[in-house]
Amino acid sequence: MSLAHTITSRAHPLWLAYILHRVSGLLLALFLPLHFWVLALAMTDPARLDGFLAMTEAGVVKVAEFGLVFLLAIHMFGGVRLMALEWLPWSPSQKTLAAAALAISFLIAVLFFLKAI
Repeated sequence: MSLAHTITSRAHPLWLAYILHRVSGLLLALFLPLHFWVLALAMTDPARLDGFLAMTEAGVVKVAEFGLVFLLAIHMFGGVRLMALEWLPWSPSQKTLAAAALAISFLIAVLFFLKAI
């Protein structure tokens, strides 16, 4: 029986890792236009950029930054996990590696958040 036939539940940790990777990629792609717009402000309207940067001291923005760093870490470790799936032989430890990637991503985001506040 192939691996594709053994993972049938959408509650399976590897399916959830797949969804997290896809959703984080989508949310990061949606964030990019805003990011580029803010970068463009540096060249077109420095005073407006300064106002935008002053707004980033708000607590809700810091929480959003935590979410952004978490999404970046999830997407990065999800990509590393996918490369491991393609290049390394399958092993039952894939679930453990996916859980470790999630835990490390959360740790990175929390450390960033604690430094930001």
